[in-house]
Amino acid sequence: MQYREERAIAIGFGAAGEALEARFTNGESETSGGSVIAPPHPLYGGSIDSPVVEEIAFGCRQAGLATLSFNWRGVGASAGRRSGEPEHADADYAAALEHLMASVSMPIVASGYSFGAAAAVRAGRNQAAVRRMILVAPPASLIDRAALEAFSRPVLAIFGEADSLAPAAEFEALIADHPQLTLEVVPEADHFFGVGLGAISRSISNWLGESVG
Repeated sequence: MQYREERAIAIGFGAAGEALEARFTNGESETSGGSVIAPPHPLYGGSIDSPVVEEIAFGCRQAGLATLSFNWRGVGASAGRRSGEPEHADADYAAALEHLMASVSMPIVASGYSFGAAAAVRAGRNQAAVRRMILVAPPASLIDRAALEAFSRPVLAIFGEADSLAPAAEFEALIADHPQLTLEVVPEADHFFGVGLGAISRSISNWLGESVG
């Protein structure tokens, strides 16, 4: 088993040599694969310091995966101007995904929280290396339904029972027929998981251990 240490890294993006702030932890072995984890909306305080982002990363590491979480452009030490535009989110996610694919073996898990979950869905459609998705509190209004329907591999979606911003029922109605969707609801939790935070990592580590990617 390798020594696993989280370290700060910079991920290049754009033509001007700018970089995104990121954190990387190596996997349990050279063949464990890895997960990119995107934070929530950059215009509403979304960053890699989110407890939910950290809990997603913890769950992935518990299952042996390498993890790479990153800050959107303009957030924290990431260069550029903050933007909530999907095309900017997609470019940032793609840069993180490319960096992870160059650093670890396949398979790759596309993960994200809220706004970041929507970006993970779009990334999964565009990158064949993505074998699984982990979506925490994905607002149905932000999800690219066609992209999710086109992704025929395992998907884990986790919601808070009391989440008024991303109700599980709306997401389930959007994509109820997905053949490999696992939907879990955390009792009493809202969108920010002030209650039930630990359930996220437990669900993730259990699901990754059971699913085939």
